[in-house]
Amino acid sequence: MPSTTRSPRMSHHGTSPARWAILLTALIALFTGLGTPAHALSGASVPTQSKGNRGSDVVALQYLLNAQGAQLTADGVFGGGTDTAVRGFQSAKGLGADGIVGPNTWKALTPTLREGSHGEAVKALQHLLDAKRAAGLTVDGAFGPGTTAAVRTFQSHAGLTADGVVGPDTWTNLLWHYEYADYNSATLCNQDPDGNTSADWGTAAAIGQLEAGARSFAALGRGRVPVGDIAFEHGGTIYGHATHQAGLDADIWPVRTDSAQCTGSRITWESGSYDRAATRELVKALRAAAPGHVKLVYFNDPQLIAEGLTVSYPNHDNHLHIRYCEAVHADATYQC
Repeated sequence: MPSTTRSPRMSHHGTSPARWAILLTALIALFTGLGTPAHALSGASVPTQSKGNRGSDVVALQYLLNAQGAQLTADGVFGGGTDTAVRGFQSAKGLGADGIVGPNTWKALTPTLREGSHGEAVKALQHLLDAKRAAGLTVDGAFGPGTTAAVRTFQSHAGLTADGVVGPDTWTNLLWHYEYADYNSATLCNQDPDGNTSADWGTAAAIGQLEAGARSFAALGRGRVPVGDIAFEHGGTIYGHATHQAGLDADIWPVRTDSAQCTGSRITWESGSYDRAATRELVKALRAAAPGHVKLVYFNDPQLIAEGLTVSYPNHDNHLHIRYCEAVHADATYQC
């Protein structure tokens, strides 16, 4: 027989005082912003960086290491000096001194910042806000009202409580956030073959490495590098692609004999206007800009495949698909 025992202290509407207190707390949280989920952007996690990486996350890393006593030039290139500084910091903090900047190293490097803070860590914050959200800040290391406003704007964008205080959740989401490729330079041009007009975002490392490779190629005088789809701003499913969701894949058109790959018709490796020699140099430039961080390049030119520069994959006759990788990644597809 069903029990007729009522809960203790039940009101005549069936809600106990304790439950009313919980509801009241939830309402207060809702209106004060305390109920905003801390995880914010779906899948946000700090990126792994190691020797050979480039980009704005490396710039931030170098500023943060300087805050700990290093004397690095914040040039965005994870070279020998940065590797030595990382290992020294890891050793001093009792972390595995492997030179790989993962969650534990980022956590130890990123202090809580707020208006009034000063120093190299603030420069790291300002640089990331500029690179990933076009905040327009002066990277001066002074956390003033302008930086506070930029932090609040980013926190709102990421779904965090917009309190202007940069703690672990804000650092994680800012480091994870993708970056827009620089098409205002004289080295890249934007192509949208599948109508994915906003698929021009990648991880800071992918964008930094792609742009560096394009600069090297541009020095050869063979025109700009045409970029198709990379990823959406926060990753996720993208039309026409099984991948391109992790910000580490980019499609690039092959080079034409007239160097008009940004303005002329799209070609395949079998086209009469295909320039194999120049495309070979493009692949070499992309690989050299990210030593140890290019997982593969899909492209069906049999000669480049024979040379070990590209690998065959269906439907990759008219574009190169470069896949960057990290020393440690949650998806084995992107682990070097």
